[in-house]
Amino acid sequence: MKRARVFGAVVAVGLWAAGAIAAEYPTRPITLLHGYAPGGSADTIARLVAKPLSERLGQPVVVDPKPGAGGNLAAAAIARAEPDGYTIGLVTGGHAVAKGLYKSLAFDPVDSFEMVSNIVEYNFVLAVRTDHPAKTLQELLTIAKQAPGSVKYGSAGIGTTHHLTGELLNKVASVQMAHIPYKGEAAAITSVLNGEIPLIIASPVTIAPQIRAGKLRALAVTSDRRWDGLPDVPTVAEAGLKDFNVSTWAGIVAPKGTPPAIIARLNSEIAKLVADPEVKARIEGAVGGEIHTSTPAEMRARVAAETTRWVGVIKEAGIAQQ
Repeated sequence: MKRARVFGAVVAVGLWAAGAIAAEYPTRPITLLHGYAPGGSADTIARLVAKPLSERLGQPVVVDPKPGAGGNLAAAAIARAEPDGYTIGLVTGGHAVAKGLYKSLAFDPVDSFEMVSNIVEYNFVLAVRTDHPAKTLQELLTIAKQAPGSVKYGSAGIGTTHHLTGELLNKVASVQMAHIPYKGEAAAITSVLNGEIPLIIASPVTIAPQIRAGKLRALAVTSDRRWDGLPDVPTVAEAGLKDFNVSTWAGIVAPKGTPPAIIARLNSEIAKLVADPEVKARIEGAVGGEIHTSTPAEMRARVAAETTRWVGVIKEAGIAQQ
């Protein structure tokens, strides 16, 4: 009986301490790390989140870009930071690619982190030049089947989610389209416009201006829903490949062991700040996507599932690990 009372007291003290931590947090500035270049879409999202989050928490949230190794330098820095809520990170769909693409990682994409919340997600657009003979995705795939390797698609680089989306399309459609990597989406788009390759897989906000200008023809979007920015463009599933669904995302993580009360506080504040119409519109406009928040458990399940999927795609496509 005495032992039970002692245990109960310990639990009560622990719960009180957790509540006190959440109530007092934060008492100093928070660093928001990410692994992408300043001025890019991930950096823009981080800053659009940091400003209202600072206002809600009453402490500065300082965005700290740490580009390199496909975002892995920043992810490793987040994973080894003190789990006290004062270092958090913004990661993207590429985070789930790392385990399959790199031989050695200083972190596990799932187990080294506490997931806080997803923020936004967006799909990819498959597009060709307007003078290309394929008017639909099915017509393009027919060409690819008739002459394996003749259809080349450009992406933002080896191992990007753009690239892996193309490899997944190869698998699902039973075709052999050849991947041509570029240093960023802009270079790949230029190559399509110049007639050097026929197909590009790109993010909607990057490619939409060329489509609206009549220079490129969108064949499909990769998610399970049409994109409001190009409402007449079908999904890949609508174009005939049932259940094909790829979207990428950005979300917030923290080091493993960050107190649950702090994770819950951050999750709650993020949900509230993206509900503001102005913040919502600016984040969605930055990537051509939709706000999509989550619980920590939902985000963890998503990262785990996507890690498993991309590891399989990378192995099957024979993509060399870096």
